Amino acid sequence: MHKQLLYLIAAVCLLVVNCSGPELSGDRHSQIATAYWPIFRGDQQLSGVTDTPLPDDLSLLWSFATEYDIISSPVIGHGNVYIGSTDGKVYCIALLDGAKIWEYNTEDDIEASPLLLDNTIYIGNLSGMFVALDARTGQLKWSYDIQSEIMGSANWVAGTDGEQPSILVGCYDTRMYSFDAGTGELQWTYETDYYINGAPATDGRHVVFGGCDEMLYIVSVADGTQKGAVWAGSYIAGSAALVDGRAYLGHYDSKLVCIDIAEQNIVWEYEDKETRGEYFSSPAIGKDRVIIGSRDYYLHCVERKTGRRIWKFQTRDEIDSSPVIAGDRVVACSTDGRVYILNLADGAEVWSYEVGSAILGSPAVTGGMIVVGAEDGRIYAFGENQ
Repeated sequence: MHKQLLYLIAAVCLLVVNCSGPELSGDRHSQIATAYWPIFRGDQQLSGVTDTPLPDDLSLLWSFATEYDIISSPVIGHGNVYIGSTDGKVYCIALLDGAKIWEYNTEDDIEASPLLLDNTIYIGNLSGMFVALDARTGQLKWSYDIQSEIMGSANWVAGTDGEQPSILVGCYDTRMYSFDAGTGELQWTYETDYYINGAPATDGRHVVFGGCDEMLYIVSVADGTQKGAVWAGSYIAGSAALVDGRAYLGHYDSKLVCIDIAEQNIVWEYEDKETRGEYFSSPAIGKDRVIIGSRDYYLHCVERKTGRRIWKFQTRDEIDSSPVIAGDRVVACSTDGRVYILNLADGAEVWSYEVGSAILGSPAVTGGMIVVGAEDGRIYAFGENQ
């Protein structure tokens, strides 16, 4: 406990003191203090978009080793990185230099990304244990044993009339769960016909998610009642994004689909008939385009209104990781072990870095930095070397 307190004090001092060393600057401290990527895909809609600009040339700032593969995706806040590992632990790491602040052992593999809400981390493991941890200390606040694999990340919706927010998470027992964020009290469950793999997206009134029964479900966040369902065409391994009343998702039959949730119909479908790769990636939804990775080795960019292809970029292996649109750039990772930055306009490669191990998780992009985990069990942080 004393060691954790010392780490916290040191982190606070680093954020408020402008160090004079050549490798650090006041700008870096300011970036870290305001860096915020609290949820898988960056926001409750799972849009995968940030306005944070990236420097033209990035360097590896630090890496941190866990004890086994990382499939989880990081979240960022309070000057820290939070991530799960298949060693069963949740890690809190200083964004500044990669120093470990705390770890919490859930006793089974973690593939889901954490959710950071206020001062609490919410995350589940493959035994079905869903925990709420103090983001500052790593101490357990509450837990709920679902008893089936939790593969996807949690989301949240605000409470009404002064009530606590609700935490939403899907599970391999085919159910979507809603918990009281403060107490862990189960509020409702909604049962589907098969596994739920991805994270739920929400607009504050509806929660939208798919699964292995090939359906996209539209459910009330208030009480878990079904408001609609649309057959997507094949099973959905990733997460849908919900932006401006439309859900965007890729599925196993090599199609990217846009669904109007009010009309409950498919607006358009995109399919590359030349390569035909399954979609395990989740899409990033820009102002006028949608970008998603595929197991055909390509990153695909299509027109958001029509689904017409604008460009595609080839990597050296499958892309299960989900891309991020950062201003006029796209950040993408591949199982070829590389992190790529591309021009949003035409898909031209701007920068890349080879970590040497497959990347399945998705990057967090904030504060002029990129943070991502890899199958070598390490977390990598990239930014401008100041």
